[in-house]
Amino acid sequence: MMYSLIRRALFLSDPETAHGLALEGLRLGYGAGASRFFGSCRRLPVTVMGLQFPNPVGMAAGMDKNGDYIDALGSLGFGFIEVGTITPRPQPGNPKPRIFRLEDATAMINRLGFNNKGVDHLVEQARKRRFTGILGINIGKNFDTPNDRAADDYLTCLEKVYPYADYITVNISSPNTRGLRELQGVEQLDGLLKTLNDRRNALADSLQKRVPLVVKVAPDLEDGQIPAMAEVVVRNAFDGLIATNTTISREAVKGMRHADEQGGLSGAPLKTKANQVLAAFRAHLPEGFALIGTGGITTGADAAEKIRLGADLVQFYTGFVYAGPDLVGDCIDAIAANKII
Repeated sequence: MMYSLIRRALFLSDPETAHGLALEGLRLGYGAGASRFFGSCRRLPVTVMGLQFPNPVGMAAGMDKNGDYIDALGSLGFGFIEVGTITPRPQPGNPKPRIFRLEDATAMINRLGFNNKGVDHLVEQARKRRFTGILGINIGKNFDTPNDRAADDYLTCLEKVYPYADYITVNISSPNTRGLRELQGVEQLDGLLKTLNDRRNALADSLQKRVPLVVKVAPDLEDGQIPAMAEVVVRNAFDGLIATNTTISREAVKGMRHADEQGGLSGAPLKTKANQVLAAFRAHLPEGFALIGTGGITTGADAAEKIRLGADLVQFYTGFVYAGPDLVGDCIDAIAANKII
C-alpha cells in the first residue's frame, strides 16, 4: 500500500526524473533507517558460480548504473545487486526523452545508451560499499569505440573493476548502442570472450582471486544462434549467462501509446520471449553452468517460473518500478514455496 502511493506520486514526473527521485529518496530513507519497512530480509541461500548468495533474487543492471546506491538497494533484501552498464569513459547517453512508460502493459521502453559516469567513479563506489551480498558489475564499450576495438574497452573495465566485483557481466546485447549486438555473432563473440578469459586468468594469478565472468544476451536471437553461442561461451570458460536483455520487438504492445518509440522493451511483455531464450540456453548448456533469468518478472510467480525453466538466479528492474520493494520478498517466497532451490 505504501509503495502504491509513492508510485502514484513518482509517475506524475517523466520516467527519468522519477528514476532519479526514487533513488535519492531511497538513499535518504536508508540513511534514516526507513528501509527496514520495505522488502524482505529472509534468507534462501544458494551457491552459484562458487559464490554464496544470501538468496537468489537480484537487482538487474540499469537501475544503478554508477554504483551510487548499492547500500540503499541492498537494504531491501536483495541477495545480489548488479550495477552498470559502465564504460571506460563517462558518456551522456542518447538525447532525452529516452525512457517511456507503457503502464497498461506493465512495461517500459528505454534508449538510454549506456549513460554513466565512467568506470573510475563506479570503482570508487564499489570499493567503499557496505552491502554484504553479492555485487555484480556490468561492463560495456563506449558508443564511439568501433567494434574492432571493442575488446580494448571491455579489457579496460575488466581490469579496473576486477578487485571489487564478485562477478563481472559482459554486456553485448543492449539495443541502444549502435552495432553492439553484432558482437553476439559467433566469430566476434568467440574472439571477445577468449580475450577476456585470458585476461581474467592473468588477473586471477596476480591477485589470487578468480572472479566469475558472465555474458548477457538479447532475447531477439534466432533459434539457430543459441547452440553455437552456448558452445562458444562454454569453450571460453565463462561461468554464467544472463537471459535476457530488452527486446526490439513490439509485437506484444502493438498499438499502445509509446509502442513505436525506439529502444529496448522491458517488463511484462518481455517474459515469454525471455523465457523461451532461457529455456533454449538451458537445453544447450552443460549441467551446472549458471543461468540468470531476467526479463518480465513482475510477480513472485514469474520468478519461480524462471527457476523451473532452469535459471539458478533471477533479476528484475522494470518489475521493481511497478511493484516496488515488496517484489523482492514475493519472489523469495514463491521460489521457496515451489521448493525449487
